Amino acid sequence: MDGKNINFEEITIGDLHLHSRFSRACSKNITIDSLVEWAKIKGLNLLGTSDFTHPIWFKEIKEKLKNNGKGFYIYDDGTEQGFPFIITGEISLMYRDEEKSRKIHLNLLIPSLEIAEKIHAYLDTKGRRDYDGRPIFNISGDKFVKDMKNISGDIEVIPAHIWTPWFGVFGSMSGFNSLKQCFKEQSDKIHAIETGISSDPEMNWGIKEITDNNLSIVSFSDAHSYWPWRLGREATIFKKTDSFLEIIRQIKDNDFIGTIETEPAYGKYHWDGHRNCDFSCSPKKTKELNGICPVCKQRLIIGVENRVEELSENPKGFIPEKAKIFYKVLPLHEIISLALGMNMQSKMVWDVYNNLIKNFKNEFNILLNVSESELLGIGVKEKIIELILKNRTGNIKVKPGYDGVYGEAVLGEKQKTLF
Repeated sequence: MDGKNINFEEITIGDLHLHSRFSRACSKNITIDSLVEWAKIKGLNLLGTSDFTHPIWFKEIKEKLKNNGKGFYIYDDGTEQGFPFIITGEISLMYRDEEKSRKIHLNLLIPSLEIAEKIHAYLDTKGRRDYDGRPIFNISGDKFVKDMKNISGDIEVIPAHIWTPWFGVFGSMSGFNSLKQCFKEQSDKIHAIETGISSDPEMNWGIKEITDNNLSIVSFSDAHSYWPWRLGREATIFKKTDSFLEIIRQIKDNDFIGTIETEPAYGKYHWDGHRNCDFSCSPKKTKELNGICPVCKQRLIIGVENRVEELSENPKGFIPEKAKIFYKVLPLHEIISLALGMNMQSKMVWDVYNNLIKNFKNEFNILLNVSESELLGIGVKEKIIELILKNRTGNIKVKPGYDGVYGEAVLGEKQKTLF
């Protein structure tokens, strides 16, 4: 979709699922300060704190952020309004039900530090939360939601990256075939699902349970670092607000504006395959292979596109009545890197990126708003402009990712790995 004329002053763009330096496989340099610095460069104006369960990180949250009285926690960035956060964190549930072993990740939006401390007390009766920013508990999905709502009706529980094979509620390895199957009598307390990088809203429109119940389809980055090719690579566009409860209302009522998505093929689990065998394939090919890897002769890891096809009941091309606008773009570093044929962390790529930010304020503005003539006016190379415009209209082809391997953007006969 064409993103012209987005007025960033009239909206709240939130990334409400990310991680701290205390989560496994995350940058050890993540601080609240660095998250704010790069969120502003990206064009975000609301972040989740992430990892509220970790004792050291929670202590830093309390020291750095002050409640505005409406559930937004403000970081003093030297401006009059400061930079807002809401309290968030991801919980991993690993348990066995009557059918099989389950592994699901849930993202929590928390109304206050006081409620967060009540959740701490609850979790401390179930296990440890000091060893990882995304702690693991042996609690079923339905019991966890019930217990959270007993602590506070304002806690919002959102199934995270719902299609990823290992930890998505619909994932091929341990997931469920419906939200009802997972959350049982508590399923009416689930108001939204998170697309994950390997799916977009259009793919999720195939699921009748989502469309029939008018569930919100939100997108957040699940970022493991503060770099702009991770932070905000997916985000949700809310109507402008400074209130936690208004964010929750927009989610519950499916009344926000839209989402920013990556091309789903960019995601690490879009297609089927085996990373160690250097083999991937489409769902159609998987059927021809009877689900068996031609290299190692073991069962393939089934990716998101295949699983979406399996569970979709609505006709292909179905658009729900309250469908939201969504913008499908790759991060700017990826585009510059592809145009220059250089590693995206190279000095030349950074030089181009920094010049663009200097002239046009933030990355989302460049990806979605800035015109060709404006880009030409500051001397941006034509190849970079061409790819920015192609990216804006979803016309950069991406070789799909699979089994933990990111997708690859295709430029002519050459391919550039997206990190």
